[in-house]
Amino acid sequence: MHGNSLKTLRQSLISQRKAFAAESVFPQAKEGLITSLQNFLAINDVLLRSVALYCPIQDEIDLRPALLAWANQDAKRSLLLPFARPDKHLEFYLWKEGDTLSPSKHGVLEPNPGNIERPQMVPDCILLPCVGWNASQLEGKQHYWRLGYGGGYFDRTLAQLRHANPKLLCVGIGFHWQKLTDSQWAAQAHDEPLDALITESGLLF
Repeated sequence: MHGNSLKTLRQSLISQRKAFAAESVFPQAKEGLITSLQNFLAINDVLLRSVALYCPIQDEIDLRPALLAWANQDAKRSLLLPFARPDKHLEFYLWKEGDTLSPSKHGVLEPNPGNIERPQMVPDCILLPCVGWNASQLEGKQHYWRLGYGGGYFDRTLAQLRHANPKLLCVGIGFHWQKLTDSQWAAQAHDEPLDALITESGLLF
């Protein structure tokens, strides 16, 4: 897709998300998505000890209350937040409720990488908010793809982390209405696939 067209698509989806957040059906959809997240955590209980989340912007779903509840059930569980490096890669640092966070140049709240009490960690799972998403079939297997904000931070980071940890789970967070057709957007060679997608309709593998 042409760069300007992709920019327009992102802007349209973000505007639709803002409008959706004000609709009467939003609370039910949000509750359904959180339930899907809780089911995912339960299914992967043995595998997950550290989960990277995000601080929501532009009407993204806030997963922090649900994930704090999950983490508080077991002292061995950890939550991480991303920090964007100047080279457009992400690092993940331990996060506790009440920590001081600072806005990045994109307005996303980030941890302080210089805080020695909050070490850098490699997550078992990364939850990625979707501006939009797509699905495709390859060799009989269903694949899911995330359309983000266009910075490429997650794609660069996932390619690197997956090489170091093949068991890493990368899971998209989005609503069913955000699904895009191939004519709207299709994944490119540099796009990293998702291992699963969490929507209000359930968990998609």
